[in-house]
Amino acid sequence: MKGLFRAAWFQAIAGWLTAAWMKFCFATMRWRFENTAAIEAVWAAGGGVIIVFWHEQISLSPRSWPLDRAQEPRALISRSHDGEIIAQAIARMGVPPIRGSSGKTTRGGGHKDKGGTEALREILRWVRAGNAAAITPDGPRGPARELAEGAILTARMTKAQVCMLGMASKPAIRLDTWDRALVPLPFSRGVIVYGDPFVETGEEDADLRAVWKAKLDALTARAEALVA
Repeated sequence: MKGLFRAAWFQAIAGWLTAAWMKFCFATMRWRFENTAAIEAVWAAGGGVIIVFWHEQISLSPRSWPLDRAQEPRALISRSHDGEIIAQAIARMGVPPIRGSSGKTTRGGGHKDKGGTEALREILRWVRAGNAAAITPDGPRGPARELAEGAILTARMTKAQVCMLGMASKPAIRLDTWDRALVPLPFSRGVIVYGDPFVETGEEDADLRAVWKAKLDALTARAEALVA
């Protein structure tokens, strides 16, 4: 099965099927949006934006960002084999990927980058040019709903607006993955809750990560309550 996921032809087909499913679901779902005035102001003002949401909500995220009037988006997607499928799917939805993931420590104590440094540079250039970058701060491998350092670091280095999202749908499928990824169903209900945009000026530490986590958890809880 692992060999199948590595095959380029399988990744291409799976990416196409995933995008087709998402488009069909989006077209038939009943959508509700909350706090749209705050995000509309960001779209109207222009300038760089960092979009932040939990990894489990990737399947709903393209619906949150209108390509015709918002800043042009890119999404940070890992270089893993399943990441390639996600990357191809969201590219077909109009959101090209920036490929890379957080580095990790190896058994020998070294550091394995996995494209994280290169991806960070690309994101910084993209956001500073006045565009939008979507980051899942608990990706690509978790733990689920626990922040790694990348999103906060990007926010502090760019001084761009940070727009957090909470998204939910019901009925939906939860995959047996580390993040319990959400898969919407046709004719279901979908909710997107926009947080109040802000510019991060705090020092990156455990307390700041706790603040970001609390905000993301609250937005997700609100979205889930609206579809309950």
